Amino acid sequence: MARRAFYSFHYVPDNWRASTVRNMGVIEGNSPCTDNDWESVKRGGDIAIQRWIDGQLSGKSVAIVLIGANTAGRKWINYEIKKAWDEGKGLLGIHIHNLKDRLGNQSMMGTNPFAGFTVGSQFMTNIVKTYNPPGWTSTDVYSYINSNLADWIETAIITRAEYA
Repeated sequence: MARRAFYSFHYVPDNWRASTVRNMGVIEGNSPCTDNDWESVKRGGDIAIQRWIDGQLSGKSVAIVLIGANTAGRKWINYEIKKAWDEGKGLLGIHIHNLKDRLGNQSMMGTNPFAGFTVGSQFMTNIVKTYNPPGWTSTDVYSYINSNLADWIETAIITRAEYA
């Protein structure tokens, strides 16, 4: 079955890393938002941002949170996580700190963005898998994500179905 993904990430520091993952071609993703488009959406305020996110999530099978140094706890990342879960979408996280940014830099590992959520009496961190690709080089991390992403997505969708 063809899977469509929504990618959630902290835009300013991680858009290059996110683009690297999205362009792997493993799965069809949401259309990238240019800087100008995003600025236009933001000018519309919280309601416009929420509508944009809702539209981007529509028709997707899975939400993939690309975890950078400062992803966890961000208002719109939290909204995307909650919205994806509430809509029954598969959900997973991938640490992307060892992928290079546009300047060739790696970053610090971020904390788990699912830590602040519960599902019933369970912590979401015990349900939603996060992956920290092994390797220190961007090339190794890229190869690992590329080789495993399709399987991670299927696992996330199966796991979410268990909580329907």
